[in-house]
Amino acid sequence: MDLAEKVFIVTGGSSGLGKAFARELKINLANVVITGRDELKLKAAAKELGCRFCHADMTRDEDLDEVIAFTLKTFERIDGVINNAGIGGWSPLEELTRDKLREVYEVNVFGAAMMAAKITPIFKKQNYGTIVNVASTASLKGYKYGTIYSSSKFALRSMTQCWQAELRPHNVRVIQINPSEVPTAFGKEDSIEKDLEPKKLTPKEIADVLIASLKMDERGFIPEVTIHATNPF
Repeated sequence: MDLAEKVFIVTGGSSGLGKAFARELKINLANVVITGRDELKLKAAAKELGCRFCHADMTRDEDLDEVIAFTLKTFERIDGVINNAGIGGWSPLEELTRDKLREVYEVNVFGAAMMAAKITPIFKKQNYGTIVNVASTASLKGYKYGTIYSSSKFALRSMTQCWQAELRPHNVRVIQINPSEVPTAFGKEDSIEKDLEPKKLTPKEIADVLIASLKMDERGFIPEVTIHATNPF
């Protein structure tokens, strides 16, 4: 796909991986709408990147409708959605609660699912489109205290595979990207970005994989790709 003038929605685009995705899409001359819950941070990111923004909470269906309507009104098309918005959640098993599970699932699972559900009629009608689900290596293997977060990403991986089977006849690509640890503001209550570490991945590496996946000729797609640091220790 030639990304020039294509239109992408990037959820959770005000920082971290989402911001890096938006930046690289803009470098490749795409039009981008970023979303996020922190309106001030979202506006600042959009100004820095030179893209559009729509204040939205992935747990609210009406917000997702607004994002899609805003994008269509602004650019008259949508070529792809990057389901990047996500939150963390860790808990010893004996401290697990329904509320803790629900908080993470509302964003990581239900939010991604509803965005895909709402964009699918558009993609089916135009007979093309791309959905990218940003998961994690946690979608491949569970870990201690990871019941909440890891299971949410396992669910996202399952949904990705279901959507691939359902949407391939409509020429819609569904891609999953699994980053390993990247120092960002993810999981931090103060939302301040962590310092990058010499041996760990940066958002740029993950964004490079996104761009390479999108640029593949539309006759093919990468169902799933995982990115590890070469020597993170």
